[in-house]
Amino acid sequence: METRKPVTVGATETSLRIIDALRTLDGAGVTDLAEHLELPKSTVHNHLQTLRRNEYVTKQDSQYAVGLRFLQLGEYARDRRQIATIAPPEIDKLAEETREMANLLVEEHGRGVFLYRAKGADAVHMDTHAGKRVHLHTTGFGKAILAHLPEERVERILDRHGLPAVTPSTITDRERLLAELETVRERGFAYDDEERLEGLRCVAAPIVVDGDVLGAVSVSGPRSRIRDEYYREELPSLVMSTANVIEINSTYA
Repeated sequence: METRKPVTVGATETSLRIIDALRTLDGAGVTDLAEHLELPKSTVHNHLQTLRRNEYVTKQDSQYAVGLRFLQLGEYARDRRQIATIAPPEIDKLAEETREMANLLVEEHGRGVFLYRAKGADAVHMDTHAGKRVHLHTTGFGKAILAHLPEERVERILDRHGLPAVTPSTITDRERLLAELETVRERGFAYDDEERLEGLRCVAAPIVVDGDVLGAVSVSGPRSRIRDEYYREELPSLVMSTANVIEINSTYA
């Protein structure tokens, strides 16, 4: 059976490309945007004027930037997920106990999306923030989620996004990844051993309610501190305990 491609609207796609480019460039003028996107300046200008009129971009002098109206939409999108309101208190406790960075991540469109993070007293600075998207195969919480998705869904995600390497330790072989996901299911937690950021390790556990994986919780920290028995036993126990509390609270909320 032939699979039809979804119908898309070119003008909408152009506006979305412009918004994404404004984020990537941290603001830009019409000429720079046109060159970056390889679009006519008139096209870029018209889209920017429409976005500005609807308060999705701002303009100062000749520079355009993403507007705060997206913050309202982002908070609405986050809060629609019940886990975004239930999990943070437990993530805060985990960060306080481990003194590292504790995170909450969910899956959307085959990517991992950070919903919340809490910094412990010794947490290192990272590139993460609410809304940041990452490849699922590069993170512990991503693998924890993949391990509990239906097999056909996992295959579709890997077909769509591939297995790009972001560090020398990233898993880029599909069979090796699938074997690791089986191990994650058996032991109840996942590791990220410098697979997304060099020098950083992570331990993650899935949040599963009624057979559905709602997200994952993790603790991340430098390899120098996340090691030995703490990495192999103590931290996994803490992370799984936090995930279990969030599961219970989600069930009876």
